Amino acid sequence: MNSRWPVVGIPCDTFMLEEHPFHGAGEKYINAVVHGVRAGPILLPALDNQSLTSVDYFSVEDMLDSLDGLLLTGSTSNIEPYHYHESSRPGTEHDSKRDAITLPLIRSAIERNIPILAICRGCQELNVALGGSLHQHLEEVQGMINHENSPKLEMEERYDVAHHVALSPDGLLSELAGGERAMVNSLHQQGINQLAEGLEEEATAPDGLVEAVRWVDHSRFVVGVQWHPEWKFHSNSFYGGLFKAFGDAIRERL
Repeated sequence: MNSRWPVVGIPCDTFMLEEHPFHGAGEKYINAVVHGVRAGPILLPALDNQSLTSVDYFSVEDMLDSLDGLLLTGSTSNIEPYHYHESSRPGTEHDSKRDAITLPLIRSAIERNIPILAICRGCQELNVALGGSLHQHLEEVQGMINHENSPKLEMEERYDVAHHVALSPDGLLSELAGGERAMVNSLHQQGINQLAEGLEEEATAPDGLVEAVRWVDHSRFVVGVQWHPEWKFHSNSFYGGLFKAFGDAIRERL
């Protein structure tokens, strides 16, 4: 096994700060890579299709050449629904530049057997990149529980455990949790509708919503979770164990 410090790419969100466009990623994800995965985080700019196709010296493949793992983060934005053949709905925030980089990154990373851990929006990106679809507004789906805590709550309350998930027997997550049930937080408006080919369920919410997925034949470390394990991963053995498993998969490949 190679002893060098591995590198994990984190695709950025785009946002406006005063009058200027910025690219960035949440500190909690960066900390989870450094201390949970024990790897060096590299922020990947969210370049749109025009930027990627207007030059012949920089591409998604060039990004992946320098990466040992890929972490897809949560975000306040959502995937543009045309990527799964639906129209945009009112009341949703999108980040088309992030879509333009993450979706091809996912497909290429899987082809190259680069380990992927996808969180919240990232889990949805994983599903859409492989041909799946999403519920745009879970609160409108009959029988669904509330999956989105109010932003008016204090941070500790928002990220506190919200419901249990049923973990697939003999799955990676049930192994990490030490059983077939775990408590998780819940801060998402959207969720998986049609599961993509190539993925299998790893966890479901009490209402049946898919809460975690995994590459179907387990030949690659490709895992997506709808909750936020980066929140207090250092004190939650289940959350922390997921980042450690991600790091182990990365090191096995070095």
